[in-house]
Amino acid sequence: MSAIREQSEAVERGGILYDAARIRKAEPQWFSREYWAQRNALTEMPGGRGSVRFLQTDTGRWVWRHYRRGGLVAKLLRDRYLWAGEARTRSFAEWRLLAELHHRGLPVPIPIAAAYRRHVLTYEADLITAELPPSMTLAQAMATPMTQDRWREVGQTIARFHRQGVHHADLNAHNILLGTGDRSVYVLDFDRGRIRDRGPWEDRVLSRLKRSLEKISAQRGTALDGACWRALMQGYQSSGQRTADSGQ
Repeated sequence: MSAIREQSEAVERGGILYDAARIRKAEPQWFSREYWAQRNALTEMPGGRGSVRFLQTDTGRWVWRHYRRGGLVAKLLRDRYLWAGEARTRSFAEWRLLAELHHRGLPVPIPIAAAYRRHVLTYEADLITAELPPSMTLAQAMATPMTQDRWREVGQTIARFHRQGVHHADLNAHNILLGTGDRSVYVLDFDRGRIRDRGPWEDRVLSRLKRSLEKISAQRGTALDGACWRALMQGYQSSGQRTADSGQ
């Protein structure tokens, strides 16, 4: 596993954080759609609150995410966040968390670069990560029956994060990825995530995931198969977790 070497620099109206072990220097234009489009190196996919952008580079494919708000506040601020210092920007915080999780050997995207741009009292933010191996989201995989072994692998992966106190703020079926060429399970989108002491929050994370699975099942006109959730919880508990009161 290659180490990540953090480097940061100030740019006009903002700053950039990047992995100096993988790239010589991060450029502000990397966070410009026009820059990549002019080089025919941009692929955009709809999803979430905006779009996911894939960038073709000399060192492989990258994934670029522009931070956008959800809920009612999005009508007013959309992609603006209140300024509270560079270290507390959404992009820098997530970049550093991903770097730490990668260092610990957890299955997350490798952070490449993060940026923010000031607007007096607010800021915008972006994050670029390395593309993961071929995979599909858990939501996509649910379109066809999954084996109980696969559900257990998902539970075991979640347990790996919880053992190290990793609190994912919005764990759902869209940010759990299943490798299509192997048995790997990845977790992404650690915006607002953190490392903390273990506690009841773990049950809440699992309950949130279960609601996500139930919602997806309902959208397809079915109910979540109880055997699938029990298999996930078996995988979770087999990894040394305390029994979670999350409806197993």
